[in-house]
Amino acid sequence: MKKYIYVFLSFLVIGTGGCSSDSEFLDISPTSILSNEQAFSDPAQVLSILANLYNRQVDITSFNNSWSSFVDFGESFPSDGNYSTVQNNGWGYGSWGTWDYGYIRDLNLFIKRDSAATALSVVDKARFSAEARFLRANYYFEMTKRMGGVPLILEPLLYDFNGDPSYLRKPRAKEYEMYDFIIKEAEAIKNDLPANLNDRSRASKGAVLAMEARAALYAASIAKYGANTPVVKLSGDEVGIPANKADGYYQIALRAAKEIISGSAGGYALYQNKPDLAENFANLFLDKEVNNKESIFFEDYKLKTSKVHNFTTSNQPFSSGEESANGDAGRINPSLNLVENFEKLDNTFAPMAHQDANGQPIYYNNPIDIFAGRDARLAGTIILPGSAFKGQQLDIWAGYKLGNGQVVTNQDASRFVALPNTSNPVQVLGKDGPYNGNVNRTQTGFYIRKYLDPTPGAGSRGTNSAVAFIRYRYAEVLLNAAEAAFELGLNADAVNYINQVRARAGLTIPLKSSDLTFDRIVHERRVELAYEGHFLFDMKRWRLAHVVWDGGKMTTSELVSNIGKATKRNTQPFGLWPYKFYDPTSPNNGKWVFDVVLPNLVTGANNFQFGNYYSAIDNNIIAANPKLVRQPNQ
Repeated sequence: MKKYIYVFLSFLVIGTGGCSSDSEFLDISPTSILSNEQAFSDPAQVLSILANLYNRQVDITSFNNSWSSFVDFGESFPSDGNYSTVQNNGWGYGSWGTWDYGYIRDLNLFIKRDSAATALSVVDKARFSAEARFLRANYYFEMTKRMGGVPLILEPLLYDFNGDPSYLRKPRAKEYEMYDFIIKEAEAIKNDLPANLNDRSRASKGAVLAMEARAALYAASIAKYGANTPVVKLSGDEVGIPANKADGYYQIALRAAKEIISGSAGGYALYQNKPDLAENFANLFLDKEVNNKESIFFEDYKLKTSKVHNFTTSNQPFSSGEESANGDAGRINPSLNLVENFEKLDNTFAPMAHQDANGQPIYYNNPIDIFAGRDARLAGTIILPGSAFKGQQLDIWAGYKLGNGQVVTNQDASRFVALPNTSNPVQVLGKDGPYNGNVNRTQTGFYIRKYLDPTPGAGSRGTNSAVAFIRYRYAEVLLNAAEAAFELGLNADAVNYINQVRARAGLTIPLKSSDLTFDRIVHERRVELAYEGHFLFDMKRWRLAHVVWDGGKMTTSELVSNIGKATKRNTQPFGLWPYKFYDPTSPNNGKWVFDVVLPNLVTGANNFQFGNYYSAIDNNIIAANPKLVRQPNQ
């Protein structure tokens, strides 16, 4: 036993220093290598090992991936010159896959060593083991939703150096067996973890139940909607879940979510700490204090350590950027496709009103006015023309629109141009864009707001940001409960859960049970959870990905129609450009007009193929383990 445990500990490089609180345990600095007995005799040392294991979690959308994973799938335009990400033809058969059995081995070793420890208290041992089992189950969930069934290994495998490693080769489990394992683990460990809202960077009862609810919901929807894609299956069920299992998984998802909602896992609640609803929603992702009861489990970051991130540096508006001169700004440009999905306060869907029924422009006194009367999550998620960031009014406009429809603009906002029949040059482009091809400035008319840190210095490479990335939060739990209840025919329960989330966003006219449809379920998740890593996997589990990303180009009329429909094509990211209207003879002179624009660097369209539903297993992995069957359609 000592041999393989020592290999594990040596690899981790254990720290000797304790930490003053659980919230600081991710920042422990390793200082020496200890023996296994020493490491597992002191709770502070065990915590330092766990810190390494927590830091090695994976997610498709996180600050560890900088910003690039936020711009796939038509929700944004990447203003950095890498425009292929918005016209993908196959995504490399699932380039978001993961297969890290080194991580699984280290978790298995930790669990085994913790179990054998004699110097730790029973309570400490139980909590440490439950934390590692949570991380293991959560990573198996991440693997399964990308790869389908994978080898389920729960003990550290030890090579005997006899020259024949075949006994270490394990076949893929069935996809539903992986979900069954995750659910079983969650139930086994949930009561060994604290029901405490302050344990947000460590596993808690709430985090375990949130994982269970999400995983069961995924399994249920794959079972139900997998019937729509019969080619996305393997005969041994390594990929695909039998349809008769759907209701059972929906029931588990609802039960786990309700356990959180009941308060038995801690008093979680929607974040409602600021009177301005848009500001409140934006602040939800910035507030790491104990009064943020919505955050269940997050990946934390801390200033003046090696664990900070440059998300704000990369995505702040150009004019407010602390290092704009160095090109650090504006990479994520949210699309009009996403913007128009934030519905009106009367619960209806409508495109942004830039033209009247006769196709004539509508004039606005201020550019922000076109977005009035919308779901507050719009301005809490996206920086809009006419809004401010860090107390500074932004400069988002595409030029002057003349009375004859012509545009006066210039690629460089600092180069002034004289308007017709004038002699004094004036600025004819916003410092923040939009202009086709201007990198690090918006090319859609929008910037991302979610996660942007307004703290001084957060936008500089020398300081960076410590905003946490939330992996599980209470609003998702409510939406998971709503979806599961809806699929079970419990519409009254479902609408109760979904209305709580909508009311927080200012949608105070409650939906009735008869209003609730699958389209509504899909829509609500899209606007509430935008840029949080759900959109791709939701489309995959509902088997809608090949429908909405079908490779066909979009027309403007298609863009502004059927808003809120789950099957609406979403293959190209459009923008909405504001212009100052210039016609001294018109009463509308000086007002604002808008054009719907497809950035001219978007020449293709996203095409999700059947092989993208599950990421490919690398040929080298299959060569090393012939028991692994290949993915379908690959």
